[in-house]
Amino acid sequence: MPRASAADAAATARRILDTATAHFAAHGYAAASVDDIARAAGVTRGAVYHHYDSKPGLFAAVAAAAQERVAAAIATATRDTPGPAALRDGSHAFLDAITAGTAARVLLVDGPAVLGWEQWRRLDAEGPEQELRAGLREAGVPSAQLDALTAALSGAMNELALWLAARPDDTAARRQAHRALDRLLDAVTSAH
Repeated sequence: MPRASAADAAATARRILDTATAHFAAHGYAAASVDDIARAAGVTRGAVYHHYDSKPGLFAAVAAAAQERVAAAIATATRDTPGPAALRDGSHAFLDAITAGTAARVLLVDGPAVLGWEQWRRLDAEGPEQELRAGLREAGVPSAQLDALTAALSGAMNELALWLAARPDDTAARRQAHRALDRLLDAVTSAH
């Protein structure tokens, strides 16, 4: 049997990842099965394990891809925005990106439990939290307060995202969440 080309292997891995993302978001980590993911992706269970080693490994890849998408949305929203406005634009982009599609369930509900606290924190620190820290620094937050304010605002935004994710079609809740975020940002930036 001929071996798949590198492009074919990458396409298969991507199809598995996309299918797993949908399954983990729809069913949660515990109820999603590798067999169902493989069947939906049109591959064997062995192909899933070849590309991702294990169900936790597959979930870790799904979570990492979701964190990258959220961080990319923040970076895009702040690319041409200076100082405090970048913090505001990036924070709102975070809230929209993490509550769009599959990200909230994967990253905020199942992520800490499946990945473990340390790995989950590392993923956040390398993505959205890094963008938040940069935004706070550019907004003039003194370095002596940067760690604490990054942690506080990150936690508040994650909780706000969970609250909003529980109301996916509620446009009034979305407006309320963005207004609440503005009040938090006003409090953080007005003190400096």
